[in-house]
Amino acid sequence: MKFAQLFSECQKYSRGRSAKQDPPEDDTMNTPTYPESNIEGTALSGSADARRALPNRASADTMLLRGVSAGHSGVKTAQRVLDLIFCSVILLLVWPIFGVIALMIKLDSAGPVLFKQSRVGQDGAEFSFYKFRSMVSDAEARRHQLEMQNERTGPVFKMRNDPRVTRAGRFLRKFSLDELPQLINVLKGEMSLVGPRPALPAETSKYTARQKQRLICLPGVTGLWQVSGRASLSFERSIELDLYYIEHQSIALYFRILLMTIPAVFRAEGAY
Repeated sequence: MKFAQLFSECQKYSRGRSAKQDPPEDDTMNTPTYPESNIEGTALSGSADARRALPNRASADTMLLRGVSAGHSGVKTAQRVLDLIFCSVILLLVWPIFGVIALMIKLDSAGPVLFKQSRVGQDGAEFSFYKFRSMVSDAEARRHQLEMQNERTGPVFKMRNDPRVTRAGRFLRKFSLDELPQLINVLKGEMSLVGPRPALPAETSKYTARQKQRLICLPGVTGLWQVSGRASLSFERSIELDLYYIEHQSIALYFRILLMTIPAVFRAEGAY
């Protein structure tokens, strides 16, 4: 499947989900019929009893998506094996680059080489997330001064010309080299090579029920929205692409995204 076809599928999926999120006030005659399921002991059928058993439509979608994700257990096992193989090979190939990057960071600005931060992983579990430091050492403390200049929608912060980013950091971010230490997170089983990007606890605390669905699977180093424009996409579009990936997770899609990541990195589209 070519990228244009894949993205077209994502758009159709997004329109379908968006329609379900905004039902009319009186949707007695418009309630969709959910496929029969037995997720967590709740039968999700189109009956009135089943509908009353569900707190709201967002929770119904979440339960359905969890059921779909649980059905991908074989895919997840295979993906874990592939993650370990690919990570081992990549680390053997790029470990000399780690030394060069560390020297660049040290010569450019004061502070540690690695940046460690708490991120939210699968099912809301927090873990220590690693990156090469691309900002000044007091970047977190200075963020509140820049909140009014945020260029992204939703509960995320992003600036194209963030003054906290160092000279070395701009180069590392342009080609995603700052993300290389996340291979450690993959080896530890906290992340996969492919999946939704891990968010900050302060961001996920503001998620709606639908947005929290992206926490159903392991976060990834790269993902569908990373190869579709990265920061140039709206927050809502990135959510839809993440949910598409979770619902359609497969080894074929895993390989497609990995292959699409290579030209996306060199294009540096939306990388800042």
